[in-house]
Amino acid sequence: MLQLPLPSFQPNLDSRELHSLITADSANANSQVTELLATSSVWLSAKQKLDLQWLVQVSPFIARVVQRYGEAALRRMFAPMAAEPIDIQEKLCDASNEAQAMAVIRQFRHIEMARIAALDLLGSLPMGRMLQENSLLADMLIMAAAQYAEQQLAGRFGRALDCEGNPQPLIILAMGKLGGSELNFSSDIDLIFAYPEPGQTKGGRQNTDVAIYFNRYAQMLIKLLDQPTVDGRAFRIDMRLRPFGQSGPLVTSLAALEDYYHEQGRMWERYALIKARVLNTSAELEQQVQQLLRPFIYRRYLDYSAIDALRKMKLLINQEARRKGVADNIKLGLGGIREVEFVAQVFQLIRGGREHEFQTRSLLAALTACLRHETLSEEAIVALIDGYTLLRKVEHILQEINDEQTQQLPSDELTKMRVLAAAGFPQSESGWQAFTAATHKAMQGVHQEFLDVIGGEQDMLASEDSEYTILWQDLLADETALEVLSEAGAEQPDACWQAIQEFRLLLRKRPSGPRGRELQAILLPTLIELALAKPNAHLTLARSFEVLAQISSRTTYLELLCQNADARTQLVFLCGASPWIAHLIAKFPLLLDELIDPTQLYQLPDVESYRSRVADYLMRLPNDDAEAQMDALRQVKQIFQLKVAAADLNEGVHLMRVSDHLTYLAEAMIEHVVTLAWRQLCERHGAPPGRDESDTGFAVVAYGKLGGYELGYGSDLDLVFLCDDDVSGETDGLKPIEVQQFYLRLAQRVLHLFTTRTMSGVLYDVDMRLRPSGQAGLLVVRIGTYQEYLQTDAWTWEQQALVRARMVFGATHLFERFAAVRRNILCKHRALPELRADILKMRAKMRDHLWQQVAGKSDIKQMPGGIADIEFITQFLVLAYGHQAGDLAVWTDNTRILETAAQLQLISRAQTQALINAFQRYRAEIHRLALAEAGRLSEHDFGADQQAVLAVWQQLLEST
Repeated sequence: MLQLPLPSFQPNLDSRELHSLITADSANANSQVTELLATSSVWLSAKQKLDLQWLVQVSPFIARVVQRYGEAALRRMFAPMAAEPIDIQEKLCDASNEAQAMAVIRQFRHIEMARIAALDLLGSLPMGRMLQENSLLADMLIMAAAQYAEQQLAGRFGRALDCEGNPQPLIILAMGKLGGSELNFSSDIDLIFAYPEPGQTKGGRQNTDVAIYFNRYAQMLIKLLDQPTVDGRAFRIDMRLRPFGQSGPLVTSLAALEDYYHEQGRMWERYALIKARVLNTSAELEQQVQQLLRPFIYRRYLDYSAIDALRKMKLLINQEARRKGVADNIKLGLGGIREVEFVAQVFQLIRGGREHEFQTRSLLAALTACLRHETLSEEAIVALIDGYTLLRKVEHILQEINDEQTQQLPSDELTKMRVLAAAGFPQSESGWQAFTAATHKAMQGVHQEFLDVIGGEQDMLASEDSEYTILWQDLLADETALEVLSEAGAEQPDACWQAIQEFRLLLRKRPSGPRGRELQAILLPTLIELALAKPNAHLTLARSFEVLAQISSRTTYLELLCQNADARTQLVFLCGASPWIAHLIAKFPLLLDELIDPTQLYQLPDVESYRSRVADYLMRLPNDDAEAQMDALRQVKQIFQLKVAAADLNEGVHLMRVSDHLTYLAEAMIEHVVTLAWRQLCERHGAPPGRDESDTGFAVVAYGKLGGYELGYGSDLDLVFLCDDDVSGETDGLKPIEVQQFYLRLAQRVLHLFTTRTMSGVLYDVDMRLRPSGQAGLLVVRIGTYQEYLQTDAWTWEQQALVRARMVFGATHLFERFAAVRRNILCKHRALPELRADILKMRAKMRDHLWQQVAGKSDIKQMPGGIADIEFITQFLVLAYGHQAGDLAVWTDNTRILETAAQLQLISRAQTQALINAFQRYRAEIHRLALAEAGRLSEHDFGADQQAVLAVWQQLLEST
């Protein structure tokens, strides 16, 4: 197997001369070490003493260890052999509590790491042995901490047993450089914890499930190694490589581990698991774990998809490196250590399933396999190994100076001089230039080999990947993400990052399949980029993610959004503009089809054409499939509502026309629902005598917003059902029923078709409380009975409601009959004092029960001078003066009634315009609040409009 050469950077120990910056900074430490050597019982040779005084000046870390631990540090400083596991185990046996155990572990670690640093800085430790000793020390401390934690938990929980009563170990998977036994000097340690199978603990005071036990076990192990104390920490433990990352369970069973990698595993996890090494179990269990992981890591075929995945991974690393300004980062920069590892790993993933020699954790073994199988030339491998060795040496020097995890070439003069002293260069500006030139030359050589294998960054950038792809990657540091979001102009980067993280976690827990995950990785960064360009980007992201959550496993919709930029743009625009639309699309993803063509999306049909358009949609379905017809009605309503809302948000339709479109759409739905109900009932019972679809003898009267052409988003329908006076006889079908019973069932069927919740939701909620006698009244009322009720029994408020009533379905003769009834009732002569008193009483009652008084908010509907007051004014004008001017009873909408009143000089033109302007502003705000799902309380001040309305109110209703 190939070997690492001796690093070319070695200290010049002949002179031991150090720069004045170094000697000044380390004068105190050097003095203390001199005193220690004078009094110490530890024998050191003259050369070793000189070496030590040089070391404590070059490495403040070594100086701190010697100062803190004295003779214990001196005994190990120049020891040729590494420590043995028994050494730390014996010391931990003497620890009486957890705090002492942590102190023992940290002292042992610091002393041994100081020894490794000393030998390496002096040039006495070959690179291969250096990496091996770092790794063995980490293994030793992890195992000792695990053994101590197990002993500490034994009294309470006993031991973890499987279903057959056999002991179960905590399986510790070492990842990354530790897994490959190539740990650098001051490195994090990446671990994954698992256990063999479910079971119970036995033998302690409290038996428990092994999952709970191993979670406590892992927590204690991490604490022993990672928790900062007065002695620092032993190692930083990084658990983010476990299934589901930081949000996943700390410990998982092997079965769950296998399921995760089979269902959810990402390409980067394949790269990570190449180096996975089991630390603390039997050979049999280690083999079981490796057999579990091997099919996920290595594919039986030549897997060239690994190259594309690695290109994207490296591009993201380069983006992050540039963002952090780490051009001089010898690990992540161009030509850094990571590129050497990537070159080896890409061939491992491509060929490892077919050529078992590539299934190795060792970088050198992988490069050896590349040489034997001629996937890389000998010259390329030499360049990679030479560059790798030099860069690892520089990495160790950087970290050995202060025991810091850094791969960045320093910018301060003091650290530069220490690096130069350790690397054997003159401690001067020219020396630094020579050192960096040699380092960059090695990186350039590595990067050229990387480009030859992987391809250039221009090739990577030639794809359609968003520059924000980095935000959708696992393991991205929070500070980097927040910096990216801030640079993108996000007003609340924390909230944006939280939304992205939460959604990424949600998707990780949902099975999406390989193609689904591939599409998500393409789609999400582009959507994030679009959302970040919007105001309140965090809200836009959250709403867009709500939609995507519903289609995350439906690759058809993901493909649609990936391939259609217009659809993506419209989705983000609409989600950012309106949570109501976002929720609508989330509930009914079929609406995404409407986003493909923006021209069609924002082009509304003529209001008179809704009946034919709905009919065209329903013609595609068989008449005998009632459920399909119900779903189709709901879907076409949602499609047209989306188009109206989209045009509204895009200022493509005037306020008055918004309500017109929603009103005519509802009327079309009513016609088709009644027709569908009629057909279903006639199929079973036949039709009433002399009746057919052109004259059913059944009518629908619209009240409220629908009657007044003021329907809004999400409005319910105030309806009253009427029928002709003649309800004698029976239907003419195979199962005849009385005609009166037929109309009752017809009304019930209509309500069923409207209000039943299907997969496509509810068509409309229907309110029938305005029928004669309210909820106690008949569901279907004969028109003669309806007329009689209005003439003799109706309250004033019912006559007010009649002002906005109009028939929206029925034969012509019923339309004419209803219009006559309505006109006769509205044009009755009424005594003004009694009428005013009734209206004022009703208005006061409504305000007492419905007015929401909140500081800084306006209840547009119920506040004094609000919409309700305008409606009551128009109703008063009709009821008070209809007997004098029948034209007041022609219209059902407030605007035209007010215009008619102005023509009749019941109010002035100025008053009329003020009322209409206020009414339109109020309705515009109500539409806005509906689309924003913000209730009916507005933050806007409508004081001027209120005063204008109240002036007319006082003139008409409160003046005597």
